[in-house]
Amino acid sequence: MIIPKANRLEHVQEYFFSRKLAEVRALQAQGKSIINLGIGSPDMAPSAATVEALTQSAQQTTTHGYQPYNGTARLRQAMQQWYQQQYGVALTEQEVLPLAGSKEGIFHISMAFLNPGDKVLVPNPGYPAYAAAARLAGAEAVNYTLEAANDWLPQEAELEQLVTQGGYKMMWINYPHMPTGKAAASHTLQELVAFTQKHGLLLLNDNPYSLVLQQQEPISLLSMAGAKSNCLELNSLSKSHNMAGWRVGMVLGQQVYLAAILAVKSNLDSGQLLPVQEAAIAALQNNTAWHADRNAVYAERKQLAQLLLDELECVYQPNQVGMFLWARVPESIADVEAYLDTLLHKQGLFLTPGNIFGSQGERYIRVSLCAPAAQISEAINRIKSSKETLTQVYL
Repeated sequence: MIIPKANRLEHVQEYFFSRKLAEVRALQAQGKSIINLGIGSPDMAPSAATVEALTQSAQQTTTHGYQPYNGTARLRQAMQQWYQQQYGVALTEQEVLPLAGSKEGIFHISMAFLNPGDKVLVPNPGYPAYAAAARLAGAEAVNYTLEAANDWLPQEAELEQLVTQGGYKMMWINYPHMPTGKAAASHTLQELVAFTQKHGLLLLNDNPYSLVLQQQEPISLLSMAGAKSNCLELNSLSKSHNMAGWRVGMVLGQQVYLAAILAVKSNLDSGQLLPVQEAAIAALQNNTAWHADRNAVYAERKQLAQLLLDELECVYQPNQVGMFLWARVPESIADVEAYLDTLLHKQGLFLTPGNIFGSQGERYIRVSLCAPAAQISEAINRIKSSKETLTQVYL
């Protein structure tokens, strides 16, 4: 390199799946059959109405120019109406900001509100992008502990101890939680609203999984009393509407917060393609039967994934929400990453190591439900046929 990379990259690495999927592709290029149960990329198609809306709009000669930075009024209104219908949250059109995926929003929020030296509370285990975005903004990401013994919920005593050190500005939560599949009850969210208001923190909920295998009415952080004063929520159509590659998300909350985020966003992109926005409007109108059909497929896959985990002798909670299963590996396995590498290279099965989500995931693995039932069944057969060999290697 003719110049060194920026100092901000010292504590930010290439995203795990960027590296690991390249390894998977290399194995496939060698002719190896790889069953990918690692990444949460929905393999089912969006609704027919979604695809039709995209096609019709793309065929118009007038739909291919730059669009408003904050999305079209029709898209904002569709998102506003969807939140009212799905979560019972009343929003104005000005309290909705469409995004090119919620991951974009994580970084825009961090750039909009964090200064070098600020501190941000991030869950451990949790989505790595929360900490990465904080560090890229020059802030310090400080973990708060989630553990099975506390049902993967924040512990107020620990939070109080952390914030008394000063310098904290934001707190990330993610319920339903990825990777653990824990769904938070309303009283937990209300307590977190009260805690962050007490300490002057911006509370951010990343909420893309609430429509996937949910066992209760989906909950929005913004439905909590007084939440709009210091809370923002991210949502996405990637998981709930089978639109992972379409990059359609949203951030919702008070207009004054969204204006700050838009100041960042408008300097980094030039709006979403109009046909994609039109397709998103159609997707947000999917009826309950469409969502039920999608969840029925995931439910069948979940049962098979549980059988797979049984074969691997892992321990898991069956009432998990979302499109993953989170499980603890047997104590007999000393090196989890080496074990998973053997599964990948010898059995052709890619599973995600829990430690990429933080130290609290050290002895866990995550299994994605984003593969056909036949592939999960094949994974079970491969494990059964090689179980004796795996046991000999890792006992």
